[in-house]
Amino acid sequence: MPEQNHPTVAVTGATGALGSRIAAKLAERGASQLLVARDPSRLPELTGAEARGPAHYDDKPAMREALRGASTLVLISSHPTGKRLEEHAAAIEAGRDVGIDRVLYVSLIGSDVIATYRNARDHWLTEQFLAGSGLRHTVFRSGLYASTPAALADDELVVRGPGGSGRVAFVTHEDIAAAVTAVALDEGNTEHDGAVLDVTGPEALTLQEAVSRIAESTGKPYRYEDESLEEAFKRRWQLGISGAQIEAWISWFQAIARDEISTVTDVVPRLTGSPATPMQDMGWWPEPNTAW
Repeated sequence: MPEQNHPTVAVTGATGALGSRIAAKLAERGASQLLVARDPSRLPELTGAEARGPAHYDDKPAMREALRGASTLVLISSHPTGKRLEEHAAAIEAGRDVGIDRVLYVSLIGSDVIATYRNARDHWLTEQFLAGSGLRHTVFRSGLYASTPAALADDELVVRGPGGSGRVAFVTHEDIAAAVTAVALDEGNTEHDGAVLDVTGPEALTLQEAVSRIAESTGKPYRYEDESLEEAFKRRWQLGISGAQIEAWISWFQAIARDEISTVTDVVPRLTGSPATPMQDMGWWPEPNTAW
């Protein structure tokens, strides 16, 4: 029989950009939480939070120990290793074994079996597994991160890719974290059980417009240059980028070019009570050449 746990939130990936922000917001609200990481020495020290791990997603025994005592699991996706479904499924099953009865999964905008963006297909698989798990769950399909174009810039602050004139509603890590936190803390409310929520920014921008917003925010000459698919492949291959990563990034740009992820939703203001953050107001930007 699964264990019966007190209201405690377990957050995986709590050393990362999104997981750490969710953990911080939960701590600000006085939540009891377990922070789970492969390297627990890197976890933040937060009031009401206990460090757990080391635990890898596909290490069921370690994940059981890391998740024991929590009733809600906030599952931040792993890197696309080629076995993301297996890793996520193992973590969800480990949680169920020790009494987790609700999973909040951070997925990706446009997730579908035929999505253009390769990573969105990975996420769709996890969504399907979660839907059949028998657990209460909510899927947060995160919009593309507002920080990503800056991380994709080269040393000359140029962002190049085959994004065309398509639009995308870039969203900040902070807004995603606020939306997830709001639902995590409302454990007794079943309104969002089984829901798939598209978490987006307040406007749909072309890459030219988005990169201009970064230049405005930073005061630096960021600019966007469109590429053909052939140019995009050739340049990345010459840079020594792997085929899998070339596919991931080109498909990211192509999902934008095809307007597959341009919808703007009201999820952030509806869940948090505050408007979604305009891209230029994000407040922090990654260094160039730091996109994974």
